[in-house]
Amino acid sequence: MPASNFTKEVLNLAAAAAQDKLGENLVALDVTEPFALAEIFLIVTAKNERQAQAISDNVEDELLKSGHKARFREGRETGRWILLDFGDLVVHVMHEQERDYYSLERLWRDCPVVPLAQ
Repeated sequence: MPASNFTKEVLNLAAAAAQDKLGENLVALDVTEPFALAEIFLIVTAKNERQAQAISDNVEDELLKSGHKARFREGRETGRWILLDFGDLVVHVMHEQERDYYSLERLWRDCPVVPLAQ
């Protein structure tokens, strides 16, 4: 079963918030088949630690305004890989070096890409 329309709406709010802080190379993956704990992973690249923190803060703030509170967050202190868990949506804000090294898109390559709203 593919990701729900509700989760896709939350995804688009998160993506817009990330882009507001100049997040790059946004990719959303539908992980419903191999991963039972979420529907979509949003992966965002930041040029440096400070930008990663700004992106994650903005995503959290904008989703909170819409009634979506993060259940869990990790990595904000270092700003290299920040994970925000909103339940069915998990946002990965990654420093460009971490994104290249861990290559989540390759790891989850069997998952379909979810188009983002323009």
